[in-house]
Amino acid sequence: MSLLEIKTGTITEKGQIVIPKALRERFCPEDKIAIIAYHDRIELRPLKDISRALECAYASENTLKKDWDTKEEDEAWKDL
Repeated sequence: MSLLEIKTGTITEKGQIVIPKALRERFCPEDKIAIIAYHDRIELRPLKDISRALECAYASENTLKKDWDTKEEDEAWKDL
């Protein structure tokens, strides 16, 4: 995959990022994206292009949060 171009943007206090119009027009505006954090960078990728392994991690995020983000879980794990 070759580099198409580099643009700059700003992350607002609310965490919002404006993607330049020329780049937005290359992707479907209603597509879901995956936000992938590395130690030295953040990547935005169309979710449909993510491998099966990452889809599983993404899909489980909300499911696990619902079950694990509770006061009971916090109490059970507080001393570890």
